[in-house]
Amino acid sequence: MSARACTRISCSDEAVATLTFSYADSMAVLGPLAGTHEPHSYDLCDRHARLTTPPQGWQMIRHRLKAEADVAEDHPAVPH
Repeated sequence: MSARACTRISCSDEAVATLTFSYADSMAVLGPLAGTHEPHSYDLCDRHARLTTPPQGWQMIRHRLKAEADVAEDHPAVPH
């Protein structure tokens, strides 16, 4: 299986997240890369996934991406 590229113009980085929109709910959902490319979704690289903001007046739901989970496991919280 070959890696999918970020769908942002002029970006050829590997996609790690998929952005979808629910127009009826005015909601954007960013989650881990979908198993297959869907016609009405956007595959994003790590940088573009982090920089993505929802349209004005919309809610954004961000599910933890694999890269974020890996970092959290590498650097567990230290109790005070």
